Amino acid sequence: MTGVLGIVKEGKLIPEELWIRLVDSLENDFDSLETNNERAKRRIAGAIISSIKKRTAPKFGVLFSGGVDSSLIAFACRQLKCNFTCYTVGIEGSDDIEWAQKAVKEYGFNFKHKILNINEFENVVKDVVRILNDYDIVKVSVGSVLYAAGKIALASGDNILFGGIGSEEIFAGYQRHEEALGNDNFEALHKECWNGLRNMWKRDLIRDFIIAKKLGLDLRTPFLDRDMIKAAMSVHPMYKLDRENKKIILREAAEFLGLKKEFAWRKKQAAQYGSNFMNGIEKLAKRKGFKFKRDYLQSLLR
Repeated sequence: MTGVLGIVKEGKLIPEELWIRLVDSLENDFDSLETNNERAKRRIAGAIISSIKKRTAPKFGVLFSGGVDSSLIAFACRQLKCNFTCYTVGIEGSDDIEWAQKAVKEYGFNFKHKILNINEFENVVKDVVRILNDYDIVKVSVGSVLYAAGKIALASGDNILFGGIGSEEIFAGYQRHEEALGNDNFEALHKECWNGLRNMWKRDLIRDFIIAKKLGLDLRTPFLDRDMIKAAMSVHPMYKLDRENKKIILREAAEFLGLKKEFAWRKKQAAQYGSNFMNGIEKLAKRKGFKFKRDYLQSLLR
């Protein structure tokens, strides 16, 4: 997983304190940020292509949702003439599968997807709860997307899987970034992006690494490349977030590289909602007689 950045050493995820030290070493001053939109867009576009190019292999998969992150990764991989397959999972009513199919129709990506029935999904959830030894709803629902897609990739002969983790942090894609911005407090927004990166180890990296290691997956994360982080965090946050859109400069860079506006500007739900997995957990909880999703997930550890 992102060996170029140094997240993994000798097959193990580096300790949290080393990750935080790494992020701290990259942090820059708010007053030094790029305020020219055109230069910022071109730098982001170049950093994305470079980061993906570093991580390509003769054959690999892309965790694909049809959102800007995964669509841009797949589009760039096609430009680089890579041999890759897009993998998408969901249950009935998944927006991600619908959008993934639209992108595949537009660009002709190699594509495999699976709509899980409720019993198949229950098995995925049980496995993920036990692998993580955790019943946190967000961790389990997001982790289930990686687990289910990873299983399909492995069955298809792909043990390398590209993912978009990190994009939300460096391009201000979360609700907490909106809250940090408040009334145009761009310095607070910039700081929140750095804080989010520091907190990724316990919130995202440990979850995904544990699942990937259990499956035997090599998870590659181009948005967490050292130079990618530096490029994204050199951009003034006024180009990342406004009252209507998140991750603006990334979407503009995607269009600059040739990705169609329909995919570059899709307002995407988080993985657990786009896959419809959160709704699936609620259905399973009710079917098992639990009022709350958390109680159902906790019961799976007993």
